[in-house]
Amino acid sequence: MIIHKIDKIASYVLFLNENPKEIEILFRELLIGVTDFFRDEVVWETLKETILPDIITKLEPGSILRAWVPGCSTGEEAYSLAIVFKEALEKINPHGGFSLQIFATDLDNEAIEIARKGIFPASIADHVSPERLKRFFLQTEDGYFINTEIREKVVFAQHNIIMHPPFTKIDILSCRNLLIYMEPALQKQMIGLFYYSLNPNGIMILGSSETLGTQSHLFTSLDLKWKIFKRAVTLLAPDLFDFPATFSRTKAVSKEKEFASGSIQNIQTLADQLLLQHYAPAGVLVNEQGDIIYVSGHTGKYLEPAVGKANMNIFAMLREGLRNEFPIAFRKAILKKETVVLRNIKVGTNGSAHTLNISIQWIDKPEPLMGKVMVIFKDVQDIADSNLAARKEKKSLDNIRQMELEKELKYAREKIQDTLEAMQSSQEELKFTNEELQSTNEELQSTNEELMSSKEEMQSMNEELQTLNAELQSKVDDFKRVNNDMKNLLNSTDIATLFLDNDMNIRRFTIQAVKIFKLIKSDIGRPFTDLVSDLIYPDLSDDALKVLKTLVYIKKQIPTKDGRWFSIRIMPYRTLDDKVDGVVITFFNISDLKEVEIKLHETEQMNKLLLNSASDIIIKLATDWKILAVNPAGEKYFGKNQEEIVNKNYIHMFIPEQLRKKTENEMNKILRESQDTRFKMQLITAGGKLIETDWSVVVLLDNLKVPSGMILSIKK
Repeated sequence: MIIHKIDKIASYVLFLNENPKEIEILFRELLIGVTDFFRDEVVWETLKETILPDIITKLEPGSILRAWVPGCSTGEEAYSLAIVFKEALEKINPHGGFSLQIFATDLDNEAIEIARKGIFPASIADHVSPERLKRFFLQTEDGYFINTEIREKVVFAQHNIIMHPPFTKIDILSCRNLLIYMEPALQKQMIGLFYYSLNPNGIMILGSSETLGTQSHLFTSLDLKWKIFKRAVTLLAPDLFDFPATFSRTKAVSKEKEFASGSIQNIQTLADQLLLQHYAPAGVLVNEQGDIIYVSGHTGKYLEPAVGKANMNIFAMLREGLRNEFPIAFRKAILKKETVVLRNIKVGTNGSAHTLNISIQWIDKPEPLMGKVMVIFKDVQDIADSNLAARKEKKSLDNIRQMELEKELKYAREKIQDTLEAMQSSQEELKFTNEELQSTNEELQSTNEELMSSKEEMQSMNEELQTLNAELQSKVDDFKRVNNDMKNLLNSTDIATLFLDNDMNIRRFTIQAVKIFKLIKSDIGRPFTDLVSDLIYPDLSDDALKVLKTLVYIKKQIPTKDGRWFSIRIMPYRTLDDKVDGVVITFFNISDLKEVEIKLHETEQMNKLLLNSASDIIIKLATDWKILAVNPAGEKYFGKNQEEIVNKNYIHMFIPEQLRKKTENEMNKILRESQDTRFKMQLITAGGKLIETDWSVVVLLDNLKVPSGMILSIKK
């Protein structure tokens, strides 16, 4: 805000909305990327001398240790761990056999890119010993480059430790000075997550200012001062936390057939018709849970609103006297799907009591009411009370009391019987429910195990994909470098080159080819025959097809319309596995060579004319004394024609045998001195005559000023 001269938060928010790049800048400014090689040297010495040797000695041959460095920043921490592991391994087991795979992650993608490059400034010499710099780094103009041996042990990836799934089956976890930037609740969550990620007896390293807090029972301290811990074997599970991966399971919900508000009128009509046809008294229509759907008649004597929150359930609204028998009879009607009648039930209403019969009928039709229950309340006259007055005169008070007791006993027996049946039914239901719950529990346990297994497999697959992605990215970078190298190589040769596929379509071309063909970048993929060129070579496409069929290369010298000359070579395009996948046509500019060739040809013609027209005897010799040329005067002088003289040894043909050695020495001396001169020699001329001659000698020199022959001449 100070940089942009903004004094209000609201104004800065508006500025952020208008400038998306500012959000990225703010994000980077909030990140804290403080790290160094071998920070807290004692920690690394403890790892090298104690912790890592103990881990390595317990490993099976060929094992791979897995390490995770969350919040790795620019990679110094991860590379330090790889270097210390390498040193510890060489000290314990110099022959190898074990390896280390480090997953280094961070939220900052720019920091990850720096870490992947592995190039660090010269200032790291303040923290890295000269021996380690020499052993594990390559010094360049840009600083120090981590060597391949260490770089291959580390896989870098962008990762949000709070939101993304963690790495699992980790042997060493180094998270130093990351937790100090988190709230206590989040720290607790991270400790639980680290416990989950580590293998049994896995090692965790925290920063010097960080603690385990309430999760200390999950780890055993190996070095309390430098915060090195080992995953403990404990029966206490870590506290619940928001694990950064979710697995949802859709629960099947059985929806009860409910009546929409728009169908109330239909329900009322059907219920009224049913009551009018079969019942006249008050009644209610309820579902199997006892929720009242419809009320008919006056039910105030039997039902009353429950105290507290409004509740339209019939069990909550029953008056005193109905709360014991009614639930048992209601359940019986539901289970057996029949009508159950409660007779002579006494109900208290506003201080008085009356007797009624209750009919509980399970309904199977009509279809809209199927599964519902109709409860009918019907008042009845108390039989005992009506007969009591008539019998007062005939029976004593003891008889009346006996009748009441018998009635109560009969009612009690019926009630006990109903209670026993209800208990037996409830017991069977509970037993069945228990079996279902046990089966469901076993299924849930099995499902949970499958989910955990699937979760681990997904996490493992995710890690493998991240590793593979990093390797593919590295391969892509290598491919780009190779492609750039090839492009620069082809362009630097100054040779026009066309690459064609099997269908004679353009696959690639160098920039020099543009000077011959009218080519642009979009021509890649177009047929080669569509190109317009300056070459006077109408058979070019035919020759290319011929090479593709015969696999025999063709080489020709072809001129252009503007006077240039090119040496054209058409060759098969072969892949690394020696398969033919098109043709390669190269165009080498030989215009300069053609000009030299023409001039040389003219010079030879001129020399030949002068040689043939000269009256003097002229002979051209090589350094090995072979005759290269002789003029007509020489043929006449020696009595031999060109065919008999050329490419024959001059000394053996025309010098007497006794003088050959002397003459050869004198001629070699002339070549060494490289000076024109004159000297006398005896020759065998026409007719076998021996004549002493006086020769003029001109020594011929090549471009390096080295003698390449001589010319002998005699004036007639």
